[in-house]
Amino acid sequence: MKEEKLSSATVFEGRIFRVEVDEVLLPDGKKSKRECVRHPGGAAVLFVNEGKIALVKQFRYLYGKELYEIPAGKLEIGEDARFSALRELEEETGYRAESCAHLLDIYPTPGYTDEIIHIYYVDRARFVGQHTDEGEFVDVEFVELNKVLKMIESGGITDSKTICAVLSYIHLKK
Repeated sequence: MKEEKLSSATVFEGRIFRVEVDEVLLPDGKKSKRECVRHPGGAAVLFVNEGKIALVKQFRYLYGKELYEIPAGKLEIGEDARFSALRELEEETGYRAESCAHLLDIYPTPGYTDEIIHIYYVDRARFVGQHTDEGEFVDVEFVELNKVLKMIESGGITDSKTICAVLSYIHLKK
């Protein structure tokens, strides 16, 4: 059950990702095309402080509304995911982690992108001051776990990395 790449052509190259169209050989010997969004990946942090989860609320242009998410960002080429996660935590929330543990990796949309989001867990950090990227506007809220679960159930949190991180955290706490 493997597809073999026969050829590839880059059709778009942007600042965040590039798009390639690959021709592949299928297991039954037929040929097909694959539209591939190549993404360097991302890193995110589930930060739990005194029983509350740090959520950032920011306007997401493509959805036309504000979303609640855990702190996260795109990996720079060759950047260590753990380093990126801790950088994003500090930039977006103002907290510098004292320790960090890998929680899980997710493939958010495997049908068309190779993006992997590496998610970490932090439970000890000190406030050093928020310093978001230029053009990035986020509000930070610390929300009780039970309320976060209700937000997920009611559709108030729809971001996949956030949902995966919270459910993984709950499973590990048992």
